[in-house]
Amino acid sequence: MASDRIFGLIVLITAVAYIAAATQIQTNMFSGEFLPKLFPLLIGGVAALSSLVLLFKPDPDPDWPAARTWGNLLVAIVVLAIYAVMITPLGFILPTAITATILSYQISPNAKHALLSGVGLAIGLFVIFKYLLLLGNIVAYRIPTPAKLWDAFSILIPFVGH
Repeated sequence: MASDRIFGLIVLITAVAYIAAATQIQTNMFSGEFLPKLFPLLIGGVAALSSLVLLFKPDPDPDWPAARTWGNLLVAIVVLAIYAVMITPLGFILPTAITATILSYQISPNAKHALLSGVGLAIGLFVIFKYLLLLGNIVAYRIPTPAKLWDAFSILIPFVGH
């Protein structure tokens, strides 16, 4: 019960900060004054309402996941953080394939199926984004220099990044 209230308070603080940040979004005369802020404000509002439910009506005896689940979540967070910084120097397909393979393996630990899913997802998403949605700024692959890789990776290391 106390854990739900603590989590609800953390989510409420985060939601309020998110809403405050959303109000600072710069707009131009073509997009309108409120439209670019609408989606982040809606997400912050839903998060704030959800946190109030946790604060005022907590679960009497929550079931927390096993330690292995927490470990899997930590692996997923690290993999997604590395993916976010490696997509620029390496292009779209290779980081997406590696990330999707690792996350697929976590869901179903079969290496062959995870690899096929990861590669298929990377190529399929690239085709959808590049040719169906016409997002022309997506690069399939890049051959980076070691300096570019270090610049990207250093973002993840505290006090070393830009």
